[in-house]
Amino acid sequence: MNRVMTKVKGFFRKEKLAFQKDDKSAYLFSLPYVLVFIIFIIVPIFLAILLATTSFDMVNFPDFIGFDNFVYLFTADSEFMRTILPNTIKFAILIGPGGYILSFLMAWCLAQLPHKLRTVLAVILYTPSLTAGITMAVVWKVFFAGDESGYLNHLLLEMGLIVEPIAFLQSPDYLFPIMVIVTLWGSMGVGFLAMLAGILNVPRELYEAAYIDGMKSRFQEIVYITIPSMKPQMLFGAVMAIVNAFSTGAIGVQLSGANPTPNYAGSLIVNHVDDFGFIRYDMGYAAALSVVLLIIIYLFSKLAYRLFGERD
Repeated sequence: MNRVMTKVKGFFRKEKLAFQKDDKSAYLFSLPYVLVFIIFIIVPIFLAILLATTSFDMVNFPDFIGFDNFVYLFTADSEFMRTILPNTIKFAILIGPGGYILSFLMAWCLAQLPHKLRTVLAVILYTPSLTAGITMAVVWKVFFAGDESGYLNHLLLEMGLIVEPIAFLQSPDYLFPIMVIVTLWGSMGVGFLAMLAGILNVPRELYEAAYIDGMKSRFQEIVYITIPSMKPQMLFGAVMAIVNAFSTGAIGVQLSGANPTPNYAGSLIVNHVDDFGFIRYDMGYAAALSVVLLIIIYLFSKLAYRLFGERD
C-alpha cells in the first residue's frame, strides 16, 4: 500500500512540475502582449483620469482641481448636454446596431455564394473601411457639394425638385443624416470579416440535423443554428461596432470642413475632445470628456457581452 501511495505522489509531483513549466512558457509568450497592453492602454487611461482632475493648458504645470471639470461638463457646458451628448448617443444607436446588423446580413448573404465570387465581393465590401477617409474627401464631398457641380444638387436641379443648390455639408438639417449614410457605407470592417468567418465555420451537419428534426425556414436556421454557433464572432463584431460608433468623430469635421461643425449639428464627443484639447488647449477638460466617453463605451460593451458572451 505504501508503495502504491509513493507512486501516486510521484506521479502528481511530476505533473505539478510539468504544469509549472508550461505555466512559465505561457507567461513568457504572453509577456510582449501584456507589456504593449500596459504601455499603450492601461497607462494612457490612468494618465487621462489623473489629467481629468487638473487644469492644464499645455504650458503651465497642471493644477489639481478635483472633480471641477466633471461638474462643469454636466452643469455648465450647455453645448455638451444640448447637442454633443444627444448627437453621440443617436449616432451610436444608428451606426452601432445598424452597422452590426448590416454586417451580419451581408456576411450571411456572402456565405451562401461560391468561394471565388464570395472572396471578390468580400474584398469589395471590406475595401471602403480601409479607404473611407480618402474616398470621403474625393467622392462624398463632391457628391454632396453645395453648388451646381455637386452630383446630388445637379441631379435635383435637372429633375426640377429644387430651384437653387443646397449646401448639404454646411446645413445643420442635412449634415447629420449624411454622416450616418457615409459611416454605414464604410462599416464593413474587421467585425464583418469575423462574422463571415464565423458563419463559414458552422458545421453543415447542424443544419442537416435541424431540418431532419423539423426546421422549416432559413430564418429559423439563422436564429437557432447560425447565431448560437458563432457567439464569439458576434461578440467581437458587437464590440467593434460599439467602439467604431463612439470613436468616429472625424467624419463630421471632414465633411463640413469645420470643428465645431455648423451649429454643432454633426459634432460628437470625439470632436468636443479635439476642440478643447487641440484648439482651446484645455487638456484637463478634454481628458474629462475622454474619460466620460470611455465609461460610455465600457457600459455598452458590457451590454454586448451580456447578449453574446458565454454564460459559463
